[in-house]
Amino acid sequence: MVRAALTGGIATGKSVCLAAFAALGAATIDADRLARDAVAPGTTGLARVVERFGSALLRADGSLDRAALGRIVFTDRAARADLEAIIHPEVYSRIREWSANLPAGTRVSIADIPLLFETGQQHQFDTVIVCACEPAEQIRRIQARDRLSEAEARDRLNAQWPIEEKVSRADHVIRTDGTMDETREQVRRVYELLT
Repeated sequence: MVRAALTGGIATGKSVCLAAFAALGAATIDADRLARDAVAPGTTGLARVVERFGSALLRADGSLDRAALGRIVFTDRAARADLEAIIHPEVYSRIREWSANLPAGTRVSIADIPLLFETGQQHQFDTVIVCACEPAEQIRRIQARDRLSEAEARDRLNAQWPIEEKVSRADHVIRTDGTMDETREQVRRVYELLT
């Protein structure tokens, strides 16, 4: 089995590419979903987040107010590092467990891990695929998707490595500046190379 990591910057089309790989037959998992699960109500992760950042980040139903937490961690590097120290070990543990339990005969597994390079975990995978688009397009997508100001979108973009740095370390690059069909065709070509 080829163990691939899919990464890129915020709003570079990773989810679209992951879905396209899944449609072609790859086993897939999304680290963002695992990160949300790691701080779900009743988890040790949520308790640690509340201990570090305060109970004001809890909603009435006991869930984490992710938007409020985002406003803190995307403007404070030390706070972001503290949050990552809580969440990342759990996420990587769950990815390893998922990979070890895939059915025999699985040809390709792809883990979508936005902060792969930032966490230094690329060595855990056979190959790295980077989704990339122009930074101006990332800003536009962040603003449209998350309803943030340009300054807030830039803070989120600047919290990650520059996309050019990720592209320079990739085994495969999928450019998502074009149409959905063009992106899916690039995914198909990369999948063929992996299989």
